[in-house]
Amino acid sequence: MSRTFWITALISFANSISFTILIPIIYLYGRQFGLNDFQTSLLFSVYAVSQFFSTPVIGKLSDRFGRKPLLIISLAGTVIANFVAGTADTAIILFLARFLDGITGGNISVAQAVVSDVVAPQDRAKAFGIFSALTFGLGFIVGPIISFVAQKNSLGTGFLASSAIALVALLITIFFLPETLKVRSERAQNIFDIGLGNLITGLAIPKIGILLVINFLLGTTFTIFTFAFQPYFLSVLGQDNQSLTLLFVVFGVLAMIMQTQGISLLTRRFSLVRILFLALFMRSLSFILMPVIPNIAYFVAVSIMFSVFNALVQPMITTLISLNAKPETQGTALGLNASYLNVSNAFGPVIAGALVNQANPSTYAYPLYVAGALTFAVLLFAFASRKQYIPNQLPAPGSSNSTDA
Repeated sequence: MSRTFWITALISFANSISFTILIPIIYLYGRQFGLNDFQTSLLFSVYAVSQFFSTPVIGKLSDRFGRKPLLIISLAGTVIANFVAGTADTAIILFLARFLDGITGGNISVAQAVVSDVVAPQDRAKAFGIFSALTFGLGFIVGPIISFVAQKNSLGTGFLASSAIALVALLITIFFLPETLKVRSERAQNIFDIGLGNLITGLAIPKIGILLVINFLLGTTFTIFTFAFQPYFLSVLGQDNQSLTLLFVVFGVLAMIMQTQGISLLTRRFSLVRILFLALFMRSLSFILMPVIPNIAYFVAVSIMFSVFNALVQPMITTLISLNAKPETQGTALGLNASYLNVSNAFGPVIAGALVNQANPSTYAYPLYVAGALTFAVLLFAFASRKQYIPNQLPAPGSSNSTDA
């Protein structure tokens, strides 16, 4: 891998730490402002909806003006937004901060476009595996640990720490990341040409559109799970927030192992599509099994199984989208993918919030069952439509990028 790849991975790693610091505390931070479960779900949704509209624009603009300037703008937004959230004294300010973070979001999709710019197609499955291992694997280890320490002061301190680390990613981008865009897209003629129109027309792009739909559905089912996961762990299993943070660290360790070693081993024997199907089946099964026995040891065991296979999902989908996109539209395609994945985060928490009843903690199991059933339905859809998103040019059998089904 090139020097630019590793610089990009380092930037994304720092950005991931900034994000994962917040995961164990957003739910409780919202409750600290007097929000109920449904209102807290809206705290997740405002961030997701704003990212839905901003991410394709940022991706499209990065195809026109370059990766570096858009990455700088996006990271600067995160720095400011999380500082504001950490110093907020009302729920309204907190909601505004989450909106600002979302509307300037899209840094992951731009970083993925950089990876596509500098990595040959036959090496992208491995590259995105390493990229995901650092961002979503190692980031999930370091971020929760920092969050664990920050919580000893206050939940707001976690947002301030997140802002500081995003600032580190911003400085690395400014001083060390070269521009990687070689073929620039045409100049926009109207507001829809800057990426907003792609939210609709992107669904009709051959091979890309179907993957956007699949990832949107997967994101919705996954965020139904993620919103219910924390209150189930805290209220039903009787654990504390520090134990929850440590569990996220375990998730990060397992994800990093799978994405650095597991993907490389699996792609030598199986196609990307088959690996995706296996991961989705195990994700679905894990969701359904989690609430069957309200016991912490049982829950952790099922969660470990979930974490191992869940780590495979996004690298497979990202690689398939990258392989199906033209070189000059990598930023647009990956931005659309991130955008639809982000807006799915708006629906999942609201669905989960509507299913639960704070007065009856056992209802926190309901979203887990629903997430499992819906994930299995998406797996069936992905299997039935698999011929629509297999890349035209398949690598040689046994290569690290085999996609045949």
